[in-house]
Amino acid sequence: MKKTVRGTGIILLALLALFPLLFRVFSAITGIPIASSDSVQVNLVFMFSAVAGVITSAQDKQLSLGILNEIMPFGIRRIISPILTALTSAVLGVLFLSAGSELFMIFTPEERLWGIPLRLVFAFLPLMYLGMLYLLFASRESKIAPLAGFIIAVPLAAGPLAGIWWSLTGNAAPDFFNSVFNLWISVSHSLLWPIIGILVLAAAFGLPIFIAMSGIAYAAFSQGGGYVEMIPLEYYGILTDKSIAAIPLFTLAGYLLADGSAGKRLLEVVRESVGWLRGGPVIAAVIVATFFTTFTGASGVTILALGGLLTMILTGSGSSKANAQSLVTASGSIGMLFPPSLAVIIYGTTNIFSVDIYDLFKGSIIPGVLMALSMIGIGIFRDRGSKRGAFSLPNLLKALVKGLPELILPAGIVLGYFTGFFTLMETASFCAVYAFVLEVFIRRDFNIREAAAVALKSIPVAGGVLVIVGAAKAVAYFMVDAGIPFLLTDLVAAFVHSRLLFLFLLNILLILVGCFMDLYSAILVVSPLIVPVAESFGIHPVHTGVIFLTNLALGFLTPPVGMNLFIASYTFEKPVMKIARDVLPYLAAQFLILMLITYIPWFSTALL
Repeated sequence: MKKTVRGTGIILLALLALFPLLFRVFSAITGIPIASSDSVQVNLVFMFSAVAGVITSAQDKQLSLGILNEIMPFGIRRIISPILTALTSAVLGVLFLSAGSELFMIFTPEERLWGIPLRLVFAFLPLMYLGMLYLLFASRESKIAPLAGFIIAVPLAAGPLAGIWWSLTGNAAPDFFNSVFNLWISVSHSLLWPIIGILVLAAAFGLPIFIAMSGIAYAAFSQGGGYVEMIPLEYYGILTDKSIAAIPLFTLAGYLLADGSAGKRLLEVVRESVGWLRGGPVIAAVIVATFFTTFTGASGVTILALGGLLTMILTGSGSSKANAQSLVTASGSIGMLFPPSLAVIIYGTTNIFSVDIYDLFKGSIIPGVLMALSMIGIGIFRDRGSKRGAFSLPNLLKALVKGLPELILPAGIVLGYFTGFFTLMETASFCAVYAFVLEVFIRRDFNIREAAAVALKSIPVAGGVLVIVGAAKAVAYFMVDAGIPFLLTDLVAAFVHSRLLFLFLLNILLILVGCFMDLYSAILVVSPLIVPVAESFGIHPVHTGVIFLTNLALGFLTPPVGMNLFIASYTFEKPVMKIARDVLPYLAAQFLILMLITYIPWFSTALL
């Protein structure tokens, strides 16, 4: 079964990579557009996200915070662990039943896509939750906690169960079902905030983020009238968006490049071009770290994959190990400001009626360059190395020739996407296919079997992000439906009358959000609340987006829970607080750039 799920994930990922370019080529040659090609691609993404979610759970890589879990004594962790297991089981249980109920409602049996019933496509969602439940039971020696959680889930999902009963039998469910569900609606209405508090606290102890957010969404929709089927509907809606479809492909391209020899070749190009300057290796390290984060969408991946190599090059050029490791750590999150950053894609998709993704990509380029230059500047100032060779034009030309295939990729993205020749999905497809051909057939870093193994490594990263995107969209929908953005706008307008003061408070808020929330949850949940408030102060939506994303980039480095600090601690085998102290000069420089970007809108709007 494990091989079947993994094989399905890789096949779906391969189809996602190939279809956009094949469709484009076929239409260009024949002049005949392929019917429903966009729908096919986005529904493939939906099916992939479900399979990827199961694979992510199987590898125990669902994103979580676990802030308190790290500092709690072992005895307390033993007590909390079964509670978290029961909560996970309960939330997965209600999600499975609500998605199962919606399976019979969302599409009719006649609705098909290329002859495939759309109900069959949607069935991947309840099957994902069922697969996660199975893994939860299979991974625990004691079945008591997961069983207790599922038993709790059944009455909480009495409404969806009644829907399943009606769909299967054609008859109304016994009144008992509705009575139990109405009781749950009443309880959730009275205890909504305690339920949210319990789930947030559980997330701090290590409950997967998407479980916590899904549980909050289920409680919120329950107390609002019991429309819990909106959760699977929102999940399907966001994950069949063409922009979201690019996420797994950019992640795949990043992993293929990071695990192959691309990093070494790009470093050689930059080192030969600027390595003779003071701080040349620093420039090389920052550029390469930024490049890989841009493609993987996860700064931690860059630190894990290239941290050792970049540190070795920097120390070999005379930098101290502490300086080298702190530079790599601090440079890890800058890539989210450059195309084709997944953070920009998700922000633009979440706020699609306020900002265009294309404009947001253009608006974030100058701030991204400023961030990179600030890292380079601090790195050069701290560089006391004297191991610099003389500039050699023949060596530079040799490095350029060797690295030409790698350099074609970013050039192809810029020319293809920003000239409008490629759509975002086609750009992602080009990236993934080009990276595969480059690493397997040109560089021969992998054979096809090894490339499939690398692709499998990329799936949990994409899967972990996509399930959070689905869960957070449900929470965001409820907040918008409840009018919370408008309430927040009125509240801010009543107490904050200065645009400059609002921007200052916004930075404080977002840095705190970046400390305590992961990137994608913050974008999906917090940005819809911020955007209308910022618009009320006349702030350009692209400017707001750049401020938002830059703040979150700082959040990766900000104690107590900056994710990059923990990843760097693991990678470099150093205490977290030692990493945090070493990173402080870089963090201070990034904060100054943030202030510059915040109060001078030109940096965000100059290229529009």
